[in-house]
This record gives sequence, C-alpha cells and structure tokens, in this order.
Amino acid sequence: MHSILEVQGVVKKYADKTALNEVSLSIPKGSVYGLLGPNGAGKTSLIRIINQITVQDKGQILLDGEVLSPKHIRHIGYMPEERGLYKSMKVGEQALYLAQLKGLTKQEAKKQLEYWFEKLDIKDWWNKKIQELSKGMAQKIQFVVTVLHQPKLLIFDEPFSGFDPVNANLIKDEILELRDKGATIIFSTHRMESVEEMCDHIALIHKSNKLLEGKLIDVKREFRTNTYQIGILSSNVERLMFQLTQDFKIQPTQFKSIHDELQLEIDLNSKSPNELLQVLINNGQVTHFQEKIPTVNDIFIQSVSK
Repeated sequence: MHSILEVQGVVKKYADKTALNEVSLSIPKGSVYGLLGPNGAGKTSLIRIINQITVQDKGQILLDGEVLSPKHIRHIGYMPEERGLYKSMKVGEQALYLAQLKGLTKQEAKKQLEYWFEKLDIKDWWNKKIQELSKGMAQKIQFVVTVLHQPKLLIFDEPFSGFDPVNANLIKDEILELRDKGATIIFSTHRMESVEEMCDHIALIHKSNKLLEGKLIDVKREFRTNTYQIGILSSNVERLMFQLTQDFKIQPTQFKSIHDELQLEIDLNSKSPNELLQVLINNGQVTHFQEKIPTVNDIFIQSVSK
C-alpha cells in the first residue's frame, strides 16, 4: 500500500531532553492511523513537526514522496488537543478567515462552510461568538475549520474531548466518511475503545522511541497468547479437569462455575485448537469456545510496562 507520509529517522531534542529518538513511521494512504503513547512519549512533538510548527534536529519527513515544505500546509488539517479558536470572534467570520489561511478563496470557503454547517445542523451559530458556545459546540466549529479545505492528511489529537456520546459518535462517523472519500487520518488518543473502533494501523511511541507499528490486526496477532475462553456443561467435571490438566495449561484465576456451566481460560501449551475442542466435546456440551484476542489496551499496557 502506498504511504502518504513517511517519517524517516526523526530526532528532536529540547535542551538535554530527547523527545524523539530516531523515530520512523509509514502512514498508508487512505488509512486511519492510531498514534499511541503515554503522556510525554513524544507524540505531540512529532505532530508539531509534521505541521511545521517546529523543526526536527535530524531525519526527514516525506508527504506523497516529497520532502515536507511550507507548500504542503494546505494539504494538512490539524485539530490540536488544546483548541485554538478566538473566543471573541464570531463563528462565521472566524471560519472564513481560517479557511482563507489554508488557501481557499472567500467564495470557496463560503461554499464549504455552508455544506458543513448544514450537515452538522449548526447554521444558527454563524453570528454567535465562540465564548457564547458550550465546549462541545466550539469543538464542532474546530472540527469544521480543520476539514473544510479538504486536506488529504488530517491529524486529530484527542478529537472527542468535550463531546457528549451522541456528538462523539457523530464526529467519529464524519471522520470515517472523510477516510472513505480518500483522506488519510492520523488519530492520537488515550481512548483505546476509539482505536479499536476506528484504526486499521497503529504505532506506539514510549519514552521518545517507537515500540511497535503495523496493521492493527497483525499487531494483535503478534501479541496472541494462544489462550481460549471456554464454557462447557459436563456431567463429570473431575474427569474433564484431569484430562485438560494433562495437556493444557489452565489459568486458575479464570476457573469458575456459573449455573452448572464450567468457565475457564486455557493456554493450548503447543497443542492445536482442534485437539482442545475434541477433549471438550468428549466430556460435555460446549457452550462457547473463543480465542482471547488482546485488546489495544492490553497491548499498550504490556508494551509500556516492559
């Protein structure tokens, strides 16, 4: 898959602190790419470099095969975690001004703003000042001014901050629709459930270093533990448990009996799922049999705890 953004060996230092240490990333075109890491990991430093707010000390960044330069600003949309709207300006006036900074003519800006204000049902806000809006309402305006110049690369830093669940879901759907129309999304968040729902690629940065990167499905496979969650109704639990403990590793903390159903977690211990399933079928009625796939949250905690 073609990469729209290539980060190649980027180093960034602030005095004696290294924010990014030889970080390289490849963001596939048309993807939702989760940029993950604890506070202070280096994510914001990288995002600021991509937006040309600061400059790296070493390495380079390519956008669509070209070395990143000021001309590329119009191809990037950035919604920072700390929002940057002028509180005393009217919504419409401010949105027109910011759109023109991104290279749109006044006529083009008005056309795009009419589209987005209609779509998000915020037409009545045009003459309101930002300070008159709730945080969630202001977030919608911030979202609109981030996307209205139709950039091919969009960077969202904690995009759901300040939104109630209904509006968070609305913005999520809009982001995915932008992806479907060809935009590439870099998505930085601490909400791991959002990563599970939206991202097809992820990278994890910790203490200025990249720990992992890849397709989400491949990263999950890498962290598999070959463990299965099982439910079974058995008339002879003692015989079943004896047979299971001969060849498989049972996680004792996951062993319990609920309404006569035995629920347990088993490490295959080099055996195949079919071998485990055969033992179960020979000893009772299997009610569920599912591999325990690590969540993004599991992967995050395991990686940064090493």
